[in-house]
Amino acid sequence: MAAVVVTLLSAVTGAAACSSPSAAGPCAVTRTTDVAVPMRDGITLRADVYRPATTQAVPVILMRTQYGKTSAQVGPSRYQRPDWFASHCYLVVIQDIRGQFASGGTFSEFTNDRDDGYDSVEWAARLPGSSGKVGMYGSSYVGATQWLAVETAPPHLATIVPANTGSDYYDGWTYENGAFRLNFIEPWVMDTIALSAADNRGDTKVAQQLTQDYKNIAGWLRYTPYRGFPPFHPGDPTVAPYFYDWIAHRTDGPYWQRWEPQRNYSRVTIPVLDVEGWYDAFLAGGVHNFTGMVSSGGSASARTDQRIVIGPWDHIGWGRSDSIVAPMLKGIGPVGNSPVNELMLAWWDHFLKGVDNGVSNGPTVNYFEMGANVWKTAAAWPLPGTRWTNYYLSSGGHASSVLGDGQLVTRAPTSGQRPDTYDYDPRNPVPSVGGHSCCAAPGGSQGPYDQRSVERRADVLVYSSAPLATDTEVTGPISVTLYASSSAPDTDWTAKLVDVHPDGTAVNLNNGIQRAGFRESSSAPTPIEPGRVYQYTITVWPTSDLFRAGHRIRLEISSGDFPQFDPNPDTGSWLGESTATQVAHQTVLHDAQHPSTLVLPVIPASASGKAGTTFPITARQ
Repeated sequence: MAAVVVTLLSAVTGAAACSSPSAAGPCAVTRTTDVAVPMRDGITLRADVYRPATTQAVPVILMRTQYGKTSAQVGPSRYQRPDWFASHCYLVVIQDIRGQFASGGTFSEFTNDRDDGYDSVEWAARLPGSSGKVGMYGSSYVGATQWLAVETAPPHLATIVPANTGSDYYDGWTYENGAFRLNFIEPWVMDTIALSAADNRGDTKVAQQLTQDYKNIAGWLRYTPYRGFPPFHPGDPTVAPYFYDWIAHRTDGPYWQRWEPQRNYSRVTIPVLDVEGWYDAFLAGGVHNFTGMVSSGGSASARTDQRIVIGPWDHIGWGRSDSIVAPMLKGIGPVGNSPVNELMLAWWDHFLKGVDNGVSNGPTVNYFEMGANVWKTAAAWPLPGTRWTNYYLSSGGHASSVLGDGQLVTRAPTSGQRPDTYDYDPRNPVPSVGGHSCCAAPGGSQGPYDQRSVERRADVLVYSSAPLATDTEVTGPISVTLYASSSAPDTDWTAKLVDVHPDGTAVNLNNGIQRAGFRESSSAPTPIEPGRVYQYTITVWPTSDLFRAGHRIRLEISSGDFPQFDPNPDTGSWLGESTATQVAHQTVLHDAQHPSTLVLPVIPASASGKAGTTFPITARQ
């Protein structure tokens, strides 16, 4: 054990939408650093323990992080400091996972966090002064460490609070409907986990090289094939061998399925509080974790005690004045600030201390409706009363770019229409302007931005509704049925939902992609026949937006979204294995026999929940 630091907390500040700046709790706190945590295989992990000054046994709050226990995911603008939580009379344990920062062993993403999670929970439950109940928290991979631990059912784990994390480490994490999530995976590995693991093992040369390479990340994102990506030293088992495993396993299968939370809901018998953002890299997975636990949790109480919060956030920008986010998110102001700290404290007070504070009252969805900039509450996802509304693609055959004649109409086509065509060149793909990637706004293809520069490209089909006569809330999952053909044996289809303001500003709400070869199966892709028309379903990730009267609903269809996703080379191979590319001629049909359709979850005013500018800590407030 290292030195003990004693701190009397009197006023720890943490902004939140639901209250004035948060006050510290009644317990003084001591911190002990680098406490040894033995694992079953003899490896020692290290943790900092924050102990409240109380004679009563108290619950333990555990964070297992690969990003450094000393930072504890406090910045930028996320969690309160661990001593703030401890001041509310909790034992708080912040632990470095295996092979990262102060902990021993060899780091390998996902590999050890099930067993290590179990052992860490049970170790924490036995700490002097512990009541025996343990809760966990943390964002992103620190959310994954919670799901990986809970899959092993540690007997003393009583609740988890995962934020911004997935349900499947293949689809919606590393790949998305067959496309490689390039702008997330390569920068993330280079700038964080591979770098910190090199520091952990004392490999100064590699650490310096990764730091230098990251300065040219825009250039490295264009390097192909990915299986030979030089910064991670292909063939070297010490730098980032897991990255090359991910490239080698580009289809779903046993490699990925051994870890998936979505395959283990029936084993989870505890309450879960999920926290997500509309522009987060793992939004779809977070929603799936909520709905999966409500329908398939391992106990009646687990199925009941589920809650999800979805705010106007990207991956690490949770509102607040000092967060670095897209300007349009920043413009929402304090009403969009994350309530996570106060909400977690109330959640733990209820499920770990037995306080009857109304934080749970059946499955609960708290969501931020953009456009109106208000918080709303529902009892299920999709929202009860959702009116699934079809908008049909229509044109005279000239929907290329915003200058074309593409329309969204509410009546299905009754006769033939000329198809729309464009050429997709993987050497010049449509650029990513915002989206649901990771991890920081300046380089992460995440957040809302004006799409007008993208919409002027000839390889983007643009379909717009007439100006809306009334305000229209769209909240929930979105899909596009697309009838299309390609001259290539494989290609991509992308879709983006956009809110068009009266002045022409075109704000992306969310997007989706479908690799043609993966149209029927994520585990056994098959080529397409050039020139043949196929029916594709493109899953656009969820959103919540109030389209104001006078605004228009817009759908963009294309075949590229780079660097958010790897460009499809149109050869039947992919850029993980090959550098060859060719241009594909794309055709989108929307006639009576091929009614290409955007399906939106419209929420009638009669079904819309009570709106408020203050986040409701109690479940049904």
